[in-house]
Amino acid sequence: MSTFSKEDFEPLEQIESKEEISRPSLSYWQDAWRRFKKNKQAIVSALVLLFMFLLCSIGPLVWKVDPTESNLDLGYQLPSWSLLGQHALIIDDYKSLKADIPKFIKSETDGEIQDFSIKDDPTNVNVRLSWKQVPGAIAYRIYRNEYEPLNRNTIGLPLGETKFLHYDDGLKLELKDYFYTLVPLNELGETSKYETIKATVELAYTESDAKKKGIDLEVGERLRLQAHPLGTDSLGRDLLARVIQGGQVSLFIGIVAPLIYVLIGILIGGVSGYFGGNVDNWIMRITDFVIALPFLLFMILFKVILGNQPGNSDIGVILLALVILSWTGTARLVRGQILQLREEPYIQAAKMLGGKPLYIIFRHMVPNTMGVILVTLTFAIPSCIFTEAFLSFIGMGVIEPETSWGALCNDGLKAIEIAPHVLIIPAVFISITVLAFNILGDGLRDALDAKMRARD
Repeated sequence: MSTFSKEDFEPLEQIESKEEISRPSLSYWQDAWRRFKKNKQAIVSALVLLFMFLLCSIGPLVWKVDPTESNLDLGYQLPSWSLLGQHALIIDDYKSLKADIPKFIKSETDGEIQDFSIKDDPTNVNVRLSWKQVPGAIAYRIYRNEYEPLNRNTIGLPLGETKFLHYDDGLKLELKDYFYTLVPLNELGETSKYETIKATVELAYTESDAKKKGIDLEVGERLRLQAHPLGTDSLGRDLLARVIQGGQVSLFIGIVAPLIYVLIGILIGGVSGYFGGNVDNWIMRITDFVIALPFLLFMILFKVILGNQPGNSDIGVILLALVILSWTGTARLVRGQILQLREEPYIQAAKMLGGKPLYIIFRHMVPNTMGVILVTLTFAIPSCIFTEAFLSFIGMGVIEPETSWGALCNDGLKAIEIAPHVLIIPAVFISITVLAFNILGDGLRDALDAKMRARD
């Protein structure tokens, strides 16, 4: 018989076993946020859209430039990265020179041109040319060209003729380089002699014009003007301020219209899917009828009936057309989701407890389709932005004094050859915003898809 000692019954060291949880318990929305943060493209798109919203909302408080203030002297100015702006010279009011016709100097040959020069600083107000009497010349013809002449045949178009020894050019001068050519005229016509000089035109205000603008500066002083980082349009209005103003209209239409018609679609689709039967059949036939309506034709009809008033911006007409004709997609999508949910046990339990239809729809069913609704909304917003831009681009949308990105593109199309930036800049803003919304919608769709849990 075996015996056991006390040592044989010593207790073993207790080993603490910790049950490791491979994955913490998360709610549906917490899990969706976790997966959304992994999508870098969606995060970047969200930041881009945040920048667009801040630009259009806070931008006017930072960039305090009137988008309607025009300055024809600065029309079609190119974008500039300088935020300091340019200078304008204050000059005397324009006064024509009074001079006698010079005495004719006979010469058997064409005389040489001497001292052909620019008197005073060349400005957008006028460029004053002067020269000395040329022997054998009875008059002088002035030519102007934007490119340096290569020979006698490329000196440009004639501005005019004069018998004096000076000429004032004030014909639509822009802030660029001009090449002036002087050709003496003898009794037989133009001579073979000519001379060309270059004039770099700078911006200037006459003393009287400066006082009208409230500028109290002396002649010869320089005024610092407002900078235009994105350039100016045909009327010299700041394009950055115009883009901010246009973004407010485009984003307003692009967000408000989807919010309204998505809510309408949720209500109609929820009622149709919950009740089914004849109610569902009639609502779906009405939905099919609205889908078949041509949007552009009814937009023109709404504009003729409601928006054919002088100065009417047509923003309300666009909103009305989008709301009336765009709810159908959301309604059909929500109806499909409700048809799947109405046979669920918790829905049957809510019915047995006496829940009213609208309470069950909006308390139990709609929250369970919120992921699909959010994705639908993120895709509806860029669609409305693009629709508004298209309507404004063809002249059926926003009109002056209001503006939008589409209206800015319409204005830029008229000057695409001489100032392409007026078209490109608003088009870039439209493209970036629509692309960011679409990428964000893809990210939300992946994050809110419950089937993605099994894949992670």
